[in-house]
Amino acid sequence: MAVMMQAFYWDAAAKENKVGEWWNNVAEKVPQLKASGFDSLWLPPISKCPTQSSNGYDPYDYFDLGDIDQKGAVKTAYGNRAELEKLIKAIHDNGMGAIADMVINHNSGADEEEVNPIDGEKRWTKFNPKSGKFPRDWNCFHPSRYEKVMMEGENFAGFPHLCHRNPRVYEAMYEYARMVIEELGFDGFRFDFVKGFGAWMIGLLAKYQYQKDGKDFTPFVVGEYWSGPEDIEGWLDRINRVTDQQIAAFDFPLRYKLKDVCDKPGYGLTNLANSNSVVASRPFNAVTFVENHDMGGNEIVNDKMLAYSFILTNDGYPCVFWYDYYNCELARPGTPGGIDALIAAHHAHAGGESCVLHVDNDLYIMQRGGNEGQTGLIYVLNNLGDKWSGTSVKTKWANQRFKPVAWDGHDIAHPDERTTDGDGNAEFPAPPRGYCVYAPVFE
Repeated sequence: MAVMMQAFYWDAAAKENKVGEWWNNVAEKVPQLKASGFDSLWLPPISKCPTQSSNGYDPYDYFDLGDIDQKGAVKTAYGNRAELEKLIKAIHDNGMGAIADMVINHNSGADEEEVNPIDGEKRWTKFNPKSGKFPRDWNCFHPSRYEKVMMEGENFAGFPHLCHRNPRVYEAMYEYARMVIEELGFDGFRFDFVKGFGAWMIGLLAKYQYQKDGKDFTPFVVGEYWSGPEDIEGWLDRINRVTDQQIAAFDFPLRYKLKDVCDKPGYGLTNLANSNSVVASRPFNAVTFVENHDMGGNEIVNDKMLAYSFILTNDGYPCVFWYDYYNCELARPGTPGGIDALIAAHHAHAGGESCVLHVDNDLYIMQRGGNEGQTGLIYVLNNLGDKWSGTSVKTKWANQRFKPVAWDGHDIAHPDERTTDGDGNAEFPAPPRGYCVYAPVFE
């Protein structure tokens, strides 16, 4: 499985003095990110918003990518179209994919207020974008003549929400998605706040017959359904009825478990082994993560590498957060105790069936069985804060030598190699409040 990088964080351009230059900033780091083992970059929303300080989640003109003087600026917070295209080319030249952030449920920055004749309420719903594409009025939003209920899903931040059942809106979203894939060259979509609109809309955009290099192209698609496991399961069921099961969801339930592992002393590791997460029930539909741009005020504050060790050795499509990797300096290149070492272990070893070999409140040991391209591994997570801990487990490998390939914790002494007996048994320890990844050595 691949590894994704979320290549931004909230107010990243402003905080790093890169307003209007973020695309160029990311482009400079693409070769290093490829060398570190990343396979795709999730980029922030690309369209013009009401202010240049916007992070992109309140779109005004979908088709102005930073080239038209409107709303007080020419460039977006991230740059212009030429710079975006240059970044995507660099991503592709380095053998990686680019994931577009699609905000298609709410808009902001309207030019005029209008009275909606359906309910008599006055709202900011008159949009006259200078791109000349997708001008809209009250009938493009909820409630409209196409759907008199307020909206299909939940409201977000009081913004007017698009009514996708209006043919004008429906057509504009198709044109926007087609531009993103066919003109700009993106390889997939991350859909924002999918609670706010019908699953059928994503299904239609995912199933459109895109063309890249003269061939049919199917984009990768992941949705942000910020809720519990049952709600996400229901959304995946609804959306996969109109797709080919290719749609993924961010694993919010797992993320909150990992926060508890890191920040709540004594939190039982048995919680990691139950089925209450996307990756446990649908490993091929799970994008796992530790932090994202929306977690402000709810960040993990202790022992965050425990969480990264879990997502980079287990099932799912792991996503690494730019701020953690760079600003918190968790990459730690050239050491066994950082994200880079875990990415290397992920690619070389984290394949095949996952099997929990032992779990109690303080110790979790998991086996990846390996496949044709990956050797398999033993992953140990130790919740105890004052001592190394491990136990004997029965692996699938008899008389097999294992070497530690990635580890970290409150004691960073080098773990010893391990060798299983004729029945596949051996003891695998990890540092206090730490982890260790052991890989079989085939000679």
